[in-house]
Amino acid sequence: MTQHRGRDASDARDAGVDSTRRAPDTVLDSPPGSVHSALVPPGALHHRVTAALANWQLDDAERLLSVVDPSTPYEAPTGTPPGTGGPATDDEPTLGRAWADTLRAELLVRRLRVAGFTLVGEPLDAPEATESLDLHAGVADLLGPGEAGGDPRSESAAHAALAIALVRSAKAAFDASDDDLQRAAGLARHARIELLSRRIDAAMDEAVEAASLLDPALPPSALLVDTLGTLAGVLADLELMPLALDYQRRALETSTAAAGAGVLGPDDDPDVLAASAATCLGALCAELGEALLEDGDADSARPHFVEARELAEQALAQLPPDAEGIVAAQVVHGWALVGLGEHAAASGPLRAAVRTTSARGDRALLASALLALGRALRRQGDGRGADRQLAKALALATEHGLPRLRRAALRELCTLHAELDDAGRALPYLQAYLADELDRVDERRTRWVELFGRRKSLLENERAAGQLRRQAYEDPLTHLPNRRYAEARLDGLLSAGRTPALAVVDVDRFKAINDAVGHPGGDAVLRAVAELLLAGCRDTDEVCRWAGDEFVVLLPDTTAEQAERALERIRRAVAAHDWAALGLTFPVIISVGIASATRGDDRRTLFAAADGVLYDAKRSGRDRVVRLSAVTQTRAPDAAPGPAPAERAAPVQDTALDPAAGFAPLLAGPAPRPADPPLSLGGPGEPSLAPGPAAPAPSVPAEPDVIWGVGRTTEQVLALVRETRAAHPDRPALVVRASADTLVALASEHPGSTVDAAAMSAAVGRVPDPVGRVGVLCAGTADASVAAEAAFVARVTGTEVVRVDDVGGSRLRPLLTDRTLLDDVDCLVVVAGLDATLAGTVGAMTDVPIVAVPTSTGQPGSFGGFGALLTMLTSASPGVVVSNIDNGHAAGVFAARIARRTAR
Repeated sequence: MTQHRGRDASDARDAGVDSTRRAPDTVLDSPPGSVHSALVPPGALHHRVTAALANWQLDDAERLLSVVDPSTPYEAPTGTPPGTGGPATDDEPTLGRAWADTLRAELLVRRLRVAGFTLVGEPLDAPEATESLDLHAGVADLLGPGEAGGDPRSESAAHAALAIALVRSAKAAFDASDDDLQRAAGLARHARIELLSRRIDAAMDEAVEAASLLDPALPPSALLVDTLGTLAGVLADLELMPLALDYQRRALETSTAAAGAGVLGPDDDPDVLAASAATCLGALCAELGEALLEDGDADSARPHFVEARELAEQALAQLPPDAEGIVAAQVVHGWALVGLGEHAAASGPLRAAVRTTSARGDRALLASALLALGRALRRQGDGRGADRQLAKALALATEHGLPRLRRAALRELCTLHAELDDAGRALPYLQAYLADELDRVDERRTRWVELFGRRKSLLENERAAGQLRRQAYEDPLTHLPNRRYAEARLDGLLSAGRTPALAVVDVDRFKAINDAVGHPGGDAVLRAVAELLLAGCRDTDEVCRWAGDEFVVLLPDTTAEQAERALERIRRAVAAHDWAALGLTFPVIISVGIASATRGDDRRTLFAAADGVLYDAKRSGRDRVVRLSAVTQTRAPDAAPGPAPAERAAPVQDTALDPAAGFAPLLAGPAPRPADPPLSLGGPGEPSLAPGPAAPAPSVPAEPDVIWGVGRTTEQVLALVRETRAAHPDRPALVVRASADTLVALASEHPGSTVDAAAMSAAVGRVPDPVGRVGVLCAGTADASVAAEAAFVARVTGTEVVRVDDVGGSRLRPLLTDRTLLDDVDCLVVVAGLDATLAGTVGAMTDVPIVAVPTSTGQPGSFGGFGALLTMLTSASPGVVVSNIDNGHAAGVFAARIARRTAR
């Protein structure tokens, strides 16, 4: 941007009628090839146009803007090379073009206000404006030769259509700029334009976006001061006075900082800049004080008037005698004196301000001066004089779109005539004031209702997501995080390069505890163990229930030796606990296996190592802590073993590594949980609903299309659901193993969907009517998630489902006394890991076909569910088929098919 030449500071600040009527070339101080630079703030041309618009000197503003290329934004300019002074092309938006469009749009909107219309063609309250404008006709007149013959309505429609196009053009150019401060300045100006046209929602949106760009770290400058002040004025008109005061205070502080940092240009007088900001802040303080005074709270109003007087006096002391800001500071000073009860002292300066502003044509400042003088005269008892001044203030505020001044003038006039017992004259002012207040409240209420609705919706979604997360990641018995959470948390720690220790804790001989005190007593023991584990851990450690009577403890950034000491204390606390209170005649003891990760370990390797040393603790007599250090999946088999563990007292012991065997013995023990099926919908390897390539017979109901959520983002799942529903609208889309966030998103996007948080599954689309009946048995709470998946899939596939949980071991008796589940179903799904013999036992009790589902939640030595799988495969009971490990989906589909065919 070029520097402004040929004008001194006082000349540049002069915004009177004479200066604004000077020839355009006297303010166009940029080279001919850069005409737009003077329009970009703080350019001299921008300053003069802004002053003319603020003073409602619209002819002067139009004369100043006549130097700008007036090409219509409806037509792309052609043949104009960049930087030659012509308008920017669509491919090269510039700040100069954006500001040119913005200032011309504001000029047109102000002309519309004077004519009695808004930017969207709606009439204001002026009596002559009774019909809306035809903006389409206005555009036609704008693009073609004018045939309106001077018709004011057609001219106003053309102004409105052009203003809308200019605003759109300017916004596009500002969006393309990488100068946040210029963008914020433009958005604040656009908010002012929207307010002039009474588009409250649009003004608030522009103000919010402008505020978001005004980072507190922005360096002080004259443009930043001006932008903060503009935004403060917009916020005040939006009835957000506390925010307006905050931004105007920041403007004053920035002006002081800019002067001290020496960053102002040669034409920027630091005293004038600070005085202008102080005057604006004083006006806001006086306005807030007046509102409190009218509400009868004089004590709260007084400090605001005192601050307004001090700020005005500060401005008057800083300004040169001939500066244009003198009158504005005098008006604020007089307003503050009126608020403090010094009416006589205020009247003289306010009369002088009225005379000066009348001569200069500053409409907004004149309205403020008239209002303040009318207040002073009313409170002095001069009713006739007050009525005259207040009526003039009301007319100016109404004509020029000054809503706050208009409401204040109406209220003063109503109060004046009520004090004069002239109800006939007071009533129209009261009605107009109430109408304005209702409009204002309605505008604010509409916006607030929208914001409240959005916030309410967000809170409801957050609560729903929280509930689903709790169901997905919380063990219902102990209220500890569950296995799913532990796996995700451990993956997160390891992927972040952390080196946690992992302790696997198992309650020794838990079956004997259940036999002694029953299932409820066993549950109470597990809850007590969970509390003892929590009590013995640090705040940074996390205790999770892994499965059955097995827990894990995650200890971030902890060595195996440190974890060993902590778990040894917990082991002793468990053994010393008073278990007699729970009906036990013997103590509860635990075995613990600990492994410490090194960089490069993954979750499966670390857990396999910890689980392996836990198995060593069991074989060595139980009731002990065993640790293993330096576990890594990348270490070569022939590498040297890790450091020898430290000496400690019995019964804690170490498991040493065999240098020749490396880590193979550890990883040959408990096998990791099988990987989830491939993720591509319908791709190779993904579970299919039809075992062969042949399509189902037409008489068979179409089964749901399955989408696996494992490894997919929420957006990917949503996209696949949309694609599946579009391809097969006659059947539901089944999503299994989805995260809680994905389930929330599905429920939000498809309100009619069926969601089961325990199964981590959802069905989008109409679920078919049930045909046939499937029973789902669950051996223990550790198997509940797989059982829930099987039950949900069977129901979505088209059958009625009955579930019975916790029927393993000695708790099988209810099935023998009430044989409804065994006899009145078409197929049974038995889910078991720890009690893998349950499927064979049930198979011997009924002739109903059984689908057995082994789970990976058995004893530490069950090799990740492989032991349960072998037990079920070698069962001697007929009528039992076995699914692969943890595959509730396949079991549900298979059982539903049998039930449907049996019912036919």
